[in-house]
Amino acid sequence: MTTTYAALLRGINVSGHRKVPMAELRSLLEGLGHRDVRTYLQSGNAVFTADADETDDTLAAAVEKAVEQHFGFRVDTLVRSAAYLAAVADACPFPAAELEGKQLHVTYFSEALGAERFASVDQAAFLPEEFRLGDRVLYLYAPDGLGRSKLAEAVSRPSLLKGVVATSRNWNTVTKLVEMTRD
Repeated sequence: MTTTYAALLRGINVSGHRKVPMAELRSLLEGLGHRDVRTYLQSGNAVFTADADETDDTLAAAVEKAVEQHFGFRVDTLVRSAAYLAAVADACPFPAAELEGKQLHVTYFSEALGAERFASVDQAAFLPEEFRLGDRVLYLYAPDGLGRSKLAEAVSRPSLLKGVVATSRNWNTVTKLVEMTRD
């Protein structure tokens, strides 16, 4: 039995640093034995099928190791199943259908984070921007986009995310990955 997954590589192909061509990433994933490999955009999103008995963490570690061996640098990677990605999209606490994709973001975490980790962030000070926590994710509503978001800066401080892999995607990418993993 197989499952469809998405690999979310953190911080590649940004500002000319840590270049990972998507064709090479597809080849690497196929070399790991994955099937039906596809990529989305140039920012580290890959979809593939793998044996269902492998864990997200095992799959992510294999991708990280292959990328490091091939490209010579480490890239934090999260792997999530199609079911998980769909559940995250379905659980969005904001009216996604009414918003532009650039206004809504999801930060995926390597582990569950409790509200106490973000207690130092005074959400009222950042209104109309807001965030909500979900199952290993943070949903961020930033009406002026992520690039102008002060709340995004506040919730991504290294002191808050110490020891956690975190990678963000805008809502357009979130829904595209759901669509791609359903195929």
